Amino acid sequence: MKAIPVHQDQDILSAAARLAGEDMCSINDLSSAEVRAIMKLGHDVKRNPREYRHALDAKQMVLMFEKASLRTRLSFETGINTMGGNAIFLDQTNSPLGERESIADIARNVERWVDVIVLRTYAHDTITEMAANSRVPVINALSDFEHPCQALADFMTLEEHFGSARGLNFTYVGDGNNVCHSLMLTGAQLGANVTIATPRGYSPDIEIVMLAREKAAANGCEVRLTQDPLAGAEGADAIYTDVCVSMGFEHESTKRAPIFRPFQVNEALMARAARHAVFMHCLPARRNAEVTDAVLDGPQSIVFDQAENRMHAQKALLLLLLGGLSNTASFTGLV
Repeated sequence: MKAIPVHQDQDILSAAARLAGEDMCSINDLSSAEVRAIMKLGHDVKRNPREYRHALDAKQMVLMFEKASLRTRLSFETGINTMGGNAIFLDQTNSPLGERESIADIARNVERWVDVIVLRTYAHDTITEMAANSRVPVINALSDFEHPCQALADFMTLEEHFGSARGLNFTYVGDGNNVCHSLMLTGAQLGANVTIATPRGYSPDIEIVMLAREKAAANGCEVRLTQDPLAGAEGADAIYTDVCVSMGFEHESTKRAPIFRPFQVNEALMARAARHAVFMHCLPARRNAEVTDAVLDGPQSIVFDQAENRMHAQKALLLLLLGGLSNTASFTGLV
């Protein structure tokens, strides 16, 4: 079956029309078709970067980060720069948003100067409050509740390796944290069977679980929870883990270490997965804690493909939120 040219793809055209000027605070802000559109556009941006070189000419993006960052900052900055726009970074690590002046007042100032606001915060409420008070799009680049940009890049990476996420058996092992939440929602939107293996007391938020199961039912897949990491890994196409102590929870390190030790992704656990299975991690990794060196550096690991695709998935997202396709040659006149 011949592939539909990206500029004629109905998912992309519909997403471009609906998402222009909108926020992306959560994967739940996107329909299944819109998640598919970001995947398709991300692949095309990666294959044909020259086609998008001037798509965001003169667009201004501000990044306001309360947390340290390597991949998120650089992937957003390089992404918009390679499409003709400009990135402005504001380090908020020593002055949390809302401390010096209200978030509403910040939004009403910043919206006068820039075209999009990218936030990396502790409290998810900071992102939703900024979005409620801003006339320009707000993007969640990480909060304590979700990490949607990471999940979009991760499933784009899975599509590269398997052709499609539909029907894949995806297993997350570890803490039911922000990354876990976004992965559940994204997998359910794309038709992947998602298994979450967490220790007792560290399961993902029940409302996110119910929402993901609702989306999974609509897309012909399922979301399953277990407290047995080996059973969860059985036959999986992809095994994913994250640190067991997220930023902001460092004070729980000593308590969490023995609880999460049985959930380490090592060669024994990977042996339970399918022979073709890949290993994934959002990085940074605590080597030989949640994952062993042998797995992280091994032939099944695709962690650096994930890191690379942060830029491409985020470029696709920026193009849709900022109406950039109308400035792209192949899309001119179609959006």
